[in-house]
Amino acid sequence: MAMIPVEARALPSARALPGAQTWAVQAGGITLAVELSGPPGGEPLLLVPGLGMQLTDWPTGLVAELGAAGFCVICADPRDLGLSQPMDDLGRAPVHATVLTQMFGLRSRVPYTLADLAQDAVHLLDTLGIGRAHVCGASMGGMVAQHLAASHPQRLRSLTLMMSSSGSPWLPRGHPQVLQQMFSRPPPRAHFDELVAHFARLHRSIGSPNWPEPEQELEARVRTGLLRAYRPQALERQAVAVMADGDRSALLRHITAPTAVIHGGADPLVPPAAGRDLAKRIQGAVLDEIPGMGHDFPEALWPRFVADLLSVARRAAAAG
Repeated sequence: MAMIPVEARALPSARALPGAQTWAVQAGGITLAVELSGPPGGEPLLLVPGLGMQLTDWPTGLVAELGAAGFCVICADPRDLGLSQPMDDLGRAPVHATVLTQMFGLRSRVPYTLADLAQDAVHLLDTLGIGRAHVCGASMGGMVAQHLAASHPQRLRSLTLMMSSSGSPWLPRGHPQVLQQMFSRPPPRAHFDELVAHFARLHRSIGSPNWPEPEQELEARVRTGLLRAYRPQALERQAVAVMADGDRSALLRHITAPTAVIHGGADPLVPPAAGRDLAKRIQGAVLDEIPGMGHDFPEALWPRFVADLLSVARRAAAAG
């Protein structure tokens, strides 16, 4: 059960989610925007967002279904994004230098690491008075969740990794055109509509072929996110954190929480081999590979996602 500290500052409601409350809280000396929804007495479920994701990028309907299933859902803007504390004082991310050092197997110096983001999650749970939580990470958030589960096993009830990867260099890479789109930048001094078009193209390129998001809904979602916050340098800092993290295969041996792996069979950004690799490397992990799913959250699959999370939660309860 989450407890909002008395010094927390209320923020405007992030979206039309019944009963949701949004707060600015101090977690390990960093201000994070956090949204709580679902039954206050429900089992806590922390959703860890992917690259460039704000808390509002977790689909409202999916979060509502998780709440209806009995979870107290915790969504937070990660440091540097959304309404959480910006990190512009850390400067521009060394994108090209990070690429070069990774090519030669050297360690990269980056503004912050995925392990730092995992530590932020620990501090957030501390601030909310939560000892143990179910944790679900998507894409980069799944990588952060791997660090969290391996380094702080006592804080997890269960672990769910969606469309994520171990970072093994032996895994196939994403589709070249999709990777090119991921690392492309909007035009300099782009107008707002150009920004919307740029990010809508990106989302379209990684979406689920079996369940394409309607064009108007996609553009409205992108527009809402950009109006809430747009920090292009933060996206670069997150990207180099992912690149610098490298291979987490050895880390996965230390994960003991009951684990579910959800992966799209048509994911063009993180190919399905990555999901199979995670399930193979984490002891006892259960894989749900979904044909026709890309790198997104199709509405048609929300009940399946909820069922997977309930299943791993039941496994955790049975394991004590």
